[in-house]
Amino acid sequence: MTQPAPNVADPYRTLGVTRTATDAEIKAAHRKLAKRFHPDAGGSDTRRFLRVQEAYRVLSDPLL
Repeated sequence: MTQPAPNVADPYRTLGVTRTATDAEIKAAHRKLAKRFHPDAGGSDTRRFLRVQEAYRVLSDPLL
């Protein structure tokens, strides 16, 4: 059973994609931002990284 969508204000905005973005565009945006904000990266931002992860989880699950 899938959990309800959490408090992600606008996952499209978080990932920087339009609402008409394809799955490939969403995935590419996620990978770029996850790499940029990863806690092990030089310019890390853990809070932003977690928001990016959650936004991608919401957009990649067709039930959410």
